[in-house]
Amino acid sequence: MAKTNYQSIDEYHLAFSGEALERMQKIRKTIHEVVPDAEETISYQIPCIKYNGYLIYYCAFPNHISLSNPFSEAFWAHFKTDLEGYKTSKAVIQFPIDKPLPEKLIKRIVAFRKKENEEKAITKKK
Repeated sequence: MAKTNYQSIDEYHLAFSGEALERMQKIRKTIHEVVPDAEETISYQIPCIKYNGYLIYYCAFPNHISLSNPFSEAFWAHFKTDLEGYKTSKAVIQFPIDKPLPEKLIKRIVAFRKKENEEKAITKKK
């Protein structure tokens, strides 16, 4: 994909088609089901969802869709078993295009991140 200057998530999605686009649309829908008042933006030229700070990023590649964020140690401990079999790094989880998209897992990941951000916001206010 050529470097561009995306201004919205809709614009980012327009650069894709087929399975990648369909999966990104499912992820976007899932995020908004869990966090209806989440804010959409583009950060690092990829879709970024904010809710009490950065909630989660997602993006498409030829062979996978990634969810990313500088995930906490608590996050990795909580999802350790669920994420076995997926390629991960400190900040990225890759969901292969040739395997079913784990929508229930993504929903749980977003809910966990939402709770983390809510707790962080409460702590900041104190």
